[in-house]
Amino acid sequence: MIAVDRSEVLRYLGYRGGQIEDAVEQSIDRCTADLLAAVQPRGTYRRFALAHPSPDMLEIDGLQVHSVNLSRNLKGCGSVYLMAATLGVEADRRITRACAVRMSDAVIYQAVAATLIEAYCDELNDAIRAQAAEKGLYCRPRFSPGYGDFDIKHQRDFIRLLDTPRKIGLTVTDSCLLAPIKSVTAVIGVSDVAQPCHRKGCEECEKTDCAFRR
Repeated sequence: MIAVDRSEVLRYLGYRGGQIEDAVEQSIDRCTADLLAAVQPRGTYRRFALAHPSPDMLEIDGLQVHSVNLSRNLKGCGSVYLMAATLGVEADRRITRACAVRMSDAVIYQAVAATLIEAYCDELNDAIRAQAAEKGLYCRPRFSPGYGDFDIKHQRDFIRLLDTPRKIGLTVTDSCLLAPIKSVTAVIGVSDVAQPCHRKGCEECEKTDCAFRR
């Protein structure tokens, strides 16, 4: 079972300290228990060769990616892992149902689900890091399409390269959104040079005005 970080749920809900009402606490407990019982997290990952044709271009298994931000993240890497993770359709169903019945619950479901998918991604990230370590390699922080100048259209490429519709039931819409919604794709660089941290989120993102920034 995925561990739920209460502080992360509160961060997604916009709490920045201060007293939380008992009714809110109870709603968080109820929605969290319901989601944990309903979701079925699934993930997949695969290692690919990486080339650096130019300072702002990367090539992953024949796929060309133009991104200064991702190129900086993967500098010195000779390969990458592509990963995909999803909570499954039940998280989406809980959120949709709550939107029609009780909007306050929908907001809480959104926050809990966001916390759960990030926690599950961390678990996959740790498995990838352990696999790389067996080969004497080190992982860079994961980086997802839509961050910085890494075009969200590459969601389609991740879905294709990882065969996620068949493996974990993850697809992508015409507008490049993942379905189910509570899903994540990411690239993780692999290098023979260690970095002090293999997880970065808000610390790596340049959007300093984000309401959910740590």
